[in-house]
Amino acid sequence: MTGGAAGPPRVVPASPADLDVLGQVIADAFQDLPQSRWLIADPQARRQVLPGYFRLLAGHALACGVLHTTADRAAAALWLPAGRGGGPVQPAGLATRLAAATGRWADRFAVFDAALDRHHPPGPAHHHLAILAVRPGRQGQGTGTALLRAYHDTLDRDQQPAYLEAAEWRSRQLYRRHGYLPSGLFYLPEGGPAMWPMWRPPRPVQPGDDGTDDPVL
Repeated sequence: MTGGAAGPPRVVPASPADLDVLGQVIADAFQDLPQSRWLIADPQARRQVLPGYFRLLAGHALACGVLHTTADRAAAALWLPAGRGGGPVQPAGLATRLAAATGRWADRFAVFDAALDRHHPPGPAHHHLAILAVRPGRQGQGTGTALLRAYHDTLDRDQQPAYLEAAEWRSRQLYRRHGYLPSGLFYLPEGGPAMWPMWRPPRPVQPGDDGTDDPVL
């Protein structure tokens, strides 16, 4: 059952059986982002490569962090814990599997990952929103807000900060509504597009506060 006029979409934990679907959902949502075009210029090649790449990243979040989706599997949020002093640690073998999934573009993806690593804040310990994606056609209906709120409630309860890299100016503005503060910007190499790092301090939780007064994404 999903939300509509009766309420927001229901957020649920993903399972291994969801990885193929969610890899495709993320690929569809990110197909035309400037960063995706920078990674693979040819649109047909992007359509072939990105689902497998994002499936691996979703599997990493499922194994090492938190992978949320909606009841209709129309969106995904990938959260990874990051310790003090750097970003999330990759498990052994993930880099090799990602290189195999990206084929002749593997070096380009490695440059992308290295750029993100260089600009990841060194601490304190936090949770990294590596990916938030909503299937085209379901965007603008509160799905992203539901996914954010579901984990922000946990972070606020545990007084844990969060970090993300916004891919576009529009998404940067929307994340600000949810408490993320801009922390500069950087550009991908070789004339690549900008990315906007953002940091969300935990919100003090008051007795009986359920967070329902947050702005809508």
